[in-house]
Amino acid sequence: MTGVEELLLSRIRDVADYPEPGVMFKDITPLLADPAAFTALTDALAGIAASTGATKIVGLEARGFILGAPVAVRAGLGFIPVRKAGKLPGATLSQTYDLEYGSAEIEVHAEDLSADDRILIVDDVLATGGTAEASIELIRRAGAEVAGLAVLMELGFLGGRARLEPALAGAPLEALLVV
Repeated sequence: MTGVEELLLSRIRDVADYPEPGVMFKDITPLLADPAAFTALTDALAGIAASTGATKIVGLEARGFILGAPVAVRAGLGFIPVRKAGKLPGATLSQTYDLEYGSAEIEVHAEDLSADDRILIVDDVLATGGTAEASIELIRRAGAEVAGLAVLMELGFLGGRARLEPALAGAPLEALLVV
């Protein structure tokens, strides 16, 4: 484990039985509150953006906004939010995806993406991969290329990576921590 990985992991708090009994929630708020850890995280993700040749960062609601915006600034790239349905004004493209019980919908302003764009998707956690998979489809429908997906933490036991690899079609999936 590298020094950066140790620093990041040391600032993630486990919260038992949240949001429901039996779940061990990984709380990143202590990491965000520590300027050294938050800077290390931002730098690591900006390095991934550079290595993928990304031209813009897409952040997934809501913690992907917190991580993706400073990464975009650090990397000198634009930032585009992918939001829950009904949260963006004006014309949007939307993508519906299945949840364990029911479905959800995300949206993006299509005019913020073009065929010249290589998009790095940034989020805090890769769990089952449903939201990330929907965002990949949404970005491609908007005409842009997916350069990769970068997350702070992958919950390996939930199988998100296996679900996303076909959708990523060879684009990298980078997780700074795997738990």
